[in-house]
Amino acid sequence: IQGQLRHMLCVSVDLESFPIVLATAEKYPNVSASVGVHPNTESKVEDPSVEQILMHCDSDVVVAVGETGLDYYRNDEAPESQKSRLRNHINAAKECNKPLIIHCRDAARDMIEILRNEQAEQVGGVMHCFVEDWETAKAAIDLGFYISFSGIVTFKNATELKEVAKKIPANRLLVETDSPWLAPVPERGKENEPAYVRH
Repeated sequence: IQGQLRHMLCVSVDLESFPIVLATAEKYPNVSASVGVHPNTESKVEDPSVEQILMHCDSDVVVAVGETGLDYYRNDEAPESQKSRLRNHINAAKECNKPLIIHCRDAARDMIEILRNEQAEQVGGVMHCFVEDWETAKAAIDLGFYISFSGIVTFKNATELKEVAKKIPANRLLVETDSPWLAPVPERGKENEPAYVRH
């Protein structure tokens, strides 16, 4: 039926919980999975190597590498550690030829520099939960990335982000829920769910 949610992506944020993500995608035909370690993971294990990431990329239900990226806002992990982790994800994505899911918060300059230097345009991907400026969006689009907006773009105080969203070419624009966070208006304040993407 037109307008109904047909497929979901269950995004990995650490390798410890990846077996649950994978099992969910294998159980339900309308769910795909990604494999990756978030830049602010609470996991205190070593950064995954390219080989460790690749170990989980063989399944047909794994359609992307990430969530990975840089987050200088929360500062839970040193920037150099985050950069190393990001490079490993980019190289794994190129090796298995799967797109990247990129998280970027208060780190746009470093993010674009690494994406360029590591030739991430070979696989492209999505700038997930985008909150940066137009220059960052344009640079990512030039590298073959899609720009994806979460419920934040519906918030009353997101005027600058709304202006960025207006400039994104329709063929490079995505929307997402980032469940269970960031529910869009009119569901703001509730636990988010994939069906809210319609808002």
